[in-house]
Amino acid sequence: MSTIIYDSPIFGPIHSRRLGISLGINLLPKGGKFCSFDCIYCECGLNSERRTKNPLPTADEVEDGLREKLKALRQEGIVPDVLTFAGNGEPTLNPHFPEIVDRVLKVRDIYCPSAKLSILSNATQIRRPEIREALLRFDNNILKLDTVNPTYINNVDRPQGHYDVEEQIKCLALFKGKCIIQTMLMKGEYEGHNLDNTTEQYIAPYIEALGRIKPRAVMLYTLDRETPVSGLEKADPEVMEAIATRIRALGIEVSVSY
Repeated sequence: MSTIIYDSPIFGPIHSRRLGISLGINLLPKGGKFCSFDCIYCECGLNSERRTKNPLPTADEVEDGLREKLKALRQEGIVPDVLTFAGNGEPTLNPHFPEIVDRVLKVRDIYCPSAKLSILSNATQIRRPEIREALLRFDNNILKLDTVNPTYINNVDRPQGHYDVEEQIKCLALFKGKCIIQTMLMKGEYEGHNLDNTTEQYIAPYIEALGRIKPRAVMLYTLDRETPVSGLEKADPEVMEAIATRIRALGIEVSVSY
């Protein structure tokens, strides 16, 4: 299968179906994957197949790379809509994450002050106060919650360390609405497990959790690229729209990508 692995702290710009013209910021090692989840649908591949001994990029490398890339884009007349922390795994695992956020904001304000700052995070580190504080500086603090069913999470997201759903919900609520919940909806089977998380047994408690979290918005999406395991299927558009309608009834903005 094809996978997407970045060899630089700065990549793109790419056109994101959710964020617009996005310049990526990768805080993980080049040429490999470093993540606290091992999602069976991850475009970077499975953790065991993408191990690397390359070091994490330093704050200096990220700052210098971003400045040079924005200078080059300015000469081409390109202004990114958003600077997005994403890449080869979970951005908040970089031990210099809070400092890097500070530096990126300073460079952003010089070269493209209109660009929003976004992050795609699996939210596994949000129990740490310093990570929550740094995430509050993002315009689009996009945090993953695919379901609130522990069995499904263990079969699909496959946490690589401590992960408690109830603790996650409580920590997400600490953002007091300054977060966006990102949820992968899909169908199919893997290792004998039914992976359809669009059914009532998953959606009813998920919507109840959203009522507790009170996010600014929810992003529902489904498979868009090749996955590292077979047997996964896109969620049905009409089912996704029906789920979105139920979430909107809570007064929460919802975007749907299928």
